[in-house]
Amino acid sequence: MEDTQMTNPNDNMEDLQVTYPGAGTFKLADTKGRVEHLNRLVAAKQKTATCLPWSEFENDQEALPQKGRCDIIANWDGTPAMVVRTLTVEKIKFRHVTPQLAMAEGEDKDIEAWRKRTAKAFGTKGVLDRDTLLVFETFELVEDLSVR
Repeated sequence: MEDTQMTNPNDNMEDLQVTYPGAGTFKLADTKGRVEHLNRLVAAKQKTATCLPWSEFENDQEALPQKGRCDIIANWDGTPAMVVRTLTVEKIKFRHVTPQLAMAEGEDKDIEAWRKRTAKAFGTKGVLDRDTLLVFETFELVEDLSVR
C-alpha cells in the first residue's frame, strides 16, 4: 500500500530564529504601499537607516533595536522579507539630525524634505518640536530572503 500522507511545504523552510537568534520581526511602515516601497529601498541598499520617536519605546525599551543584533524586516503580509544587522542606535533630537543621517533613510532628496516628511509622520498637524527625541537606527542588509 502506497503512503499518501501529504507533506507540509513549510517543512523545508528554515527556522530564522535558529539562524538569527533573538531576531525580532518588524514592518517599516503602516500601509501596504509604503511597506513595499521601503522594502525595495532596503533590498537595493538605498535605505540603511530608520527612525521612530523615542515615545514609541519609552514604555517598552526591550523593543529598542540593539547594536549588532540581526532582525527580520517583514512584508506587508507578515512573511519574512530581509534580514538586517543593526550597526548603530542613537537617541537624537529632531533638530540635531544631520543631512547624512537623514539621507541614510533613503527616502528624501535633502534634509528639508526629510524634516517635512518626518514632521508630518510624527508631529501634530505637520509640526514636530525641535527637541523631540528620535531613535535612529542604522543597519546593513545581511540577507534578502526573496532570492533563496
